[in-house]
Amino acid sequence: MADPRIVQVASLTHRYGERTALDSVNFDVAQASILGLLGPNGSGKTTLFRILATLATPTSGTAHIAGADVIKDRGRVREILGVVFQSPSLDVQLTVRENLRHQGHLYGLSGRTLHDRARTLMTQFDIADRATDRVAVLSGGLQRRVELAKALLHQPRVLLLDEPSTGLDPAARAGVMDYLHRLRDEQGVTCLITTHLMDEAERCDRIVILDGGKLVAQDTPALLRQSIGGEVLTLGTRRPSALAARVSERFGISAETLEGTVRIERDRGHELVTELIEAFPGEIDNVTVGKPTLDDVFVHLTGHHLGRDAEDDPVKSG
Repeated sequence: MADPRIVQVASLTHRYGERTALDSVNFDVAQASILGLLGPNGSGKTTLFRILATLATPTSGTAHIAGADVIKDRGRVREILGVVFQSPSLDVQLTVRENLRHQGHLYGLSGRTLHDRARTLMTQFDIADRATDRVAVLSGGLQRRVELAKALLHQPRVLLLDEPSTGLDPAARAGVMDYLHRLRDEQGVTCLITTHLMDEAERCDRIVILDGGKLVAQDTPALLRQSIGGEVLTLGTRRPSALAARVSERFGISAETLEGTVRIERDRGHELVTELIEAFPGEIDNVTVGKPTLDDVFVHLTGHHLGRDAEDDPVKSG
């Protein structure tokens, strides 16, 4: 029976001198699924991407893609992979068709086979009518479609995408994710994307959350949100540290300060709002209540928002 795990990462560690970029990371990826590697800048996700793409050698640990070792069998791994980098890799002075043709030559494709694959992909990504346009005149969203077509030209089983929505507006970002879902559902392609965007992460089948080089959680978006449960209250106040301590003392609950606010996780949290305002008259400027988001999950696990650096960690009370 074939192993359903097409990507296997075990105890993967990477250091740059004294700095540890990845610290014994472990996870698997099922075939025909979309995995999101979620984390802020400096979390290790780009280092992990480079190792899986055979562009960097880890300090220790292993990674296999479709059974091939990314260190010992790089040639085989590169046949299996399609890669879309964060920085554009297109030649903007060439046409869409010329970019695809040159990519095909790198993988030994030519003649009718190359022509047919390029035409199929241009049709699939709705860029066939731009085949003779120079890439320089295309919008960011259209260029991303060309990047995807280019990466898929040699029919890879696994697609790696590093921050695929960089520079795109929300509609174009949604379009990229739509294409990845089609690849998964119609062609069985497995996709791994690095991202710091919650809307992208929400549309992945599973998420691996990285922070400071460590894997802090992995599961489906829904189960990660359910791990918090209840509701999240955010209190706007001029003295967050003092209010957090007093809330903890008065109500016997955990409160934390975060970027000038007080944050509380609690079942049926909306029922606490009136009590808080009555207990601390004039001290609470505004209150928001909502169901947990992936950003709330990240805060719960790491103590800071996804876009914040380590020095911005909150001070917890209670």
